[in-house]
Amino acid sequence: MKKRNSLMAAVFSVMFLCVSGTAMAGNIDIKGSTTVLPIAQKAAEAYMKGNPNAKITVSGGGSGNGIKAIIDGTTDIGNASRFIKDKEAQLAMEKGVYPVPFRVALDCIVPIVSPKNKITNLTSAQLKDIYTGKITNWKEVGGEDKEIVVVSRDTSSGTFEAWKEMVMKDEKVVQSALTVPSSGAIVQTIAKTDTAIAYVGFGYLTKEVKALSVNGISGSIETTLSGAYPICRPLFMFTKGWPEGETLDFINFVTSKKGQELVKEAGFIPMY
Repeated sequence: MKKRNSLMAAVFSVMFLCVSGTAMAGNIDIKGSTTVLPIAQKAAEAYMKGNPNAKITVSGGGSGNGIKAIIDGTTDIGNASRFIKDKEAQLAMEKGVYPVPFRVALDCIVPIVSPKNKITNLTSAQLKDIYTGKITNWKEVGGEDKEIVVVSRDTSSGTFEAWKEMVMKDEKVVQSALTVPSSGAIVQTIAKTDTAIAYVGFGYLTKEVKALSVNGISGSIETTLSGAYPICRPLFMFTKGWPEGETLDFINFVTSKKGQELVKEAGFIPMY
């Protein structure tokens, strides 16, 4: 499935570069993943500066809501930090909708703790055991004798879906986990909770939290592009059918050299 999704994303990424848009000034509504949100905001600001007649509104809400909005026809672009699920694609087909994915950036998901926590690395197995509730105290992984506060994203989050697939191997997160609705809220929670652990996209790392390496490998541009870091993923913008006009021009802008520079400025990993 991963190979199929990556191939489809790559194909679409190439296809849109070969299409020239006939832009007409208009409004573009973008909603969905809070991970992709900073990229969309930066790109929208730069695009509107170069195209004063264009008006772009950007909001979050989670990958699931972004893809749902595409299926329901309530947005022009649905941001998602994961690929469309089979059941979402089936629902779209039943409604006569054909969501088109555009890969706009790469990302790695990084476990984070308070800077006061002396732990610097966890293995994939330890992360899974913490999130399934098998490991409950920091002393079990070399830390202080303190109970671990597990913090996770809500189920509409593409970051949650990626974490569940790549770290949890589809096992359930422990019921006592604190669920937080956005990437920004995750960072705020960890910054204020010395014994907590969470995970966040690369672009959300700040000095308020400490990034842990996984299996001895730090998440970075280099380890993501090389595939060495174990928790990596593409980020997407979806449209309802093949985009036209202003929407097509905006997506072409996001994936252009200038757009990819903005991806890096937003803290994420450009595709090239």
